[in-house]
Amino acid sequence: MLIVDTLSYKTISANKNTVNKEWIVVDAENAVLGRLASEVAKIIRGKHKASYTPHVDCGDNVIVINADKIKLTGKKMTDKVYVRHTGYPGGQRFQTPRELLEKHPERVIEKAVKGMLPKNRLGRRLFTNLFVYADAEHPHSAQQPKQIQL
Repeated sequence: MLIVDTLSYKTISANKNTVNKEWIVVDAENAVLGRLASEVAKIIRGKHKASYTPHVDCGDNVIVINADKIKLTGKKMTDKVYVRHTGYPGGQRFQTPRELLEKHPERVIEKAVKGMLPKNRLGRRLFTNLFVYADAEHPHSAQQPKQIQL
């Protein structure tokens, strides 16, 4: 019987100095909102990497283009409601995805992804790694982002 005194491997815990972050472009044209948002949230969180560490921002920066061409299944475009409050008495305001897409198309994807991130300081920090644009143009060409298909 062979007894080994030492470990032949070490558990690697990433920190912000050892993490290598990449830039990724995702095209939202004809994509279903929830399915796209869950994949984007997974990439932003870093869960697709072997060096994933739960308490560290080890995910990639994600650029979502063509946000105005996103799809919602069923009758969610008219029946789903986003609720917010102005802070004043009687200040509850309601918006449907259709109304939100007309004024601010990028906010529909931002709300969906933000809801899938942790609700703490790390989640707020991770959300800054998301960049959403309504059309096919984005100002991040200097970062040389990789295009991926979801």
